[in-house]
Amino acid sequence: MDRILPDVLSVPIARAIEKVYAYGPMADKTVILVPAFVTSHVEGLAEAIGFDVETLSYTLGMFLCYPLGMIMASLPYGKIRHLFSFLLGAFLLQFTLGKQWIHQLIAVVISYIFMLILPPKITKTVVPTFIMLYVTLGHLHRQFVNYLGWDLDFTGSHMVLAMKLYSLAYNLYDGDLIRLGKETRATQKCAHLAVTGVPGIIEFLGYTFNFSTILAGPAFEYKIYADACEGKNLFDDNGKPKGKIPSQVMPTLKPFLLSLICLVAFVVGNAKFPLLDPTDPQNFTPVIITEEFLKKPWVNRYAYSWVALFFIRMKYYFAWKNAEGASNIWYAGFEGFDKEGKPKGWENSNNVDIIDFETAPNVKTLSAAWNKKTANWLGRYVYMRTGGSLVATYGLSAFWHGFYPGYYMFFLSVPLVTMCERLGRKKLSPRFSPNKWSLYGICTIVATSLIVEYIVIAFQLLAFDWAVEAWKSHYFFGHILCILFYGIVSQLPTPKTKGA
Repeated sequence: MDRILPDVLSVPIARAIEKVYAYGPMADKTVILVPAFVTSHVEGLAEAIGFDVETLSYTLGMFLCYPLGMIMASLPYGKIRHLFSFLLGAFLLQFTLGKQWIHQLIAVVISYIFMLILPPKITKTVVPTFIMLYVTLGHLHRQFVNYLGWDLDFTGSHMVLAMKLYSLAYNLYDGDLIRLGKETRATQKCAHLAVTGVPGIIEFLGYTFNFSTILAGPAFEYKIYADACEGKNLFDDNGKPKGKIPSQVMPTLKPFLLSLICLVAFVVGNAKFPLLDPTDPQNFTPVIITEEFLKKPWVNRYAYSWVALFFIRMKYYFAWKNAEGASNIWYAGFEGFDKEGKPKGWENSNNVDIIDFETAPNVKTLSAAWNKKTANWLGRYVYMRTGGSLVATYGLSAFWHGFYPGYYMFFLSVPLVTMCERLGRKKLSPRFSPNKWSLYGICTIVATSLIVEYIVIAFQLLAFDWAVEAWKSHYFFGHILCILFYGIVSQLPTPKTKGA
């Protein structure tokens, strides 16, 4: 970013960063959980197979969560599980990020102090503000020193941490309101997640550093984590099973195997259909807007972009499904039993419904199937707490993601698509079969996919000029069709409902 900022801004920013970097040697000394020989072996392996060290370390760290999960499942319930969760989570961070793991520790300790010394009604504002500021500075630093780069750094794990701390601050606030009998409407809806007191330091560290969620999420609620560590999702207060405890084999094996398929699909597909220039994605013109590529017929160009984006999604599917299986090993993903003693399911760790997302007939369904725990976080602790403000919800989501122009071009385009979707449900859907796989349903699936893939190009390209050039290469058809659709369909009469 220093290339596009004037010296009056870039110089002082660079000096401030240098001052922070001066503490690097001190941070190096905190990396004590990863032996030097492990690091050297990973570096040698990365060089041998042609991977960068960061990517290989991250991938190995994801798979390492499975044997760690097996150990976690064999440990007795209570503090030993919390301690194991913390230490192994810290190990994974040091293994994948090196000295940058210190950012997680700093943010966690400061947030815990806030929770101890401040009343809940203040904590629910101070902690979210602090952690979002920390994430913001991390994003800005990344963009300044590595503009348009995709190198692994602490911001990814910090985004997961932000959801955990943000949520816990409100959990404590809800618990306090319930204790005082002053529940708000939002508190009543989130009462099952309320926390009545600040967790102990071991429990808090275990939650914020939880090994199976620290690298890729999902950021499930503190109560869900604590119940799994203490066996409360399986046993009652007398130690008796609340129902017939289901096996965790298939809930573990299924997402694990699916994650392997997605990993292979990403590696092979992304190499075959790269969106960015494979030789230098940070500086060279993206493949889809090069002069040579733009000479191809539009249908071929759009089909290529659609396929390229499909394979890019595979890396997210890999990470989320891998983490889902690692959480299910020790029953963190298990929802518990209903009143009749029947298992509810394993949704606690499920962060994406792949089939539902890929065949979504509208943006609402698509959004509900993608990054589900982030959607829950935004819904429970932003949307519901701001009187249903979409501006606050989308605004915080954009800040949470970062500050590349492409993010905002995407998020500002989504409301236009949503408006068309709502109008279509009102004016058109009542005229056709509600079956998803009817002719009308298939048309909505295709339309949703075509439009969303068009606008999401900006999210992936990041840079404003690249995103505009990509949209321009597709003749801005997504925006134009949405405007035409709204203008035409809004003139249609609204079908009468049955019984009207």
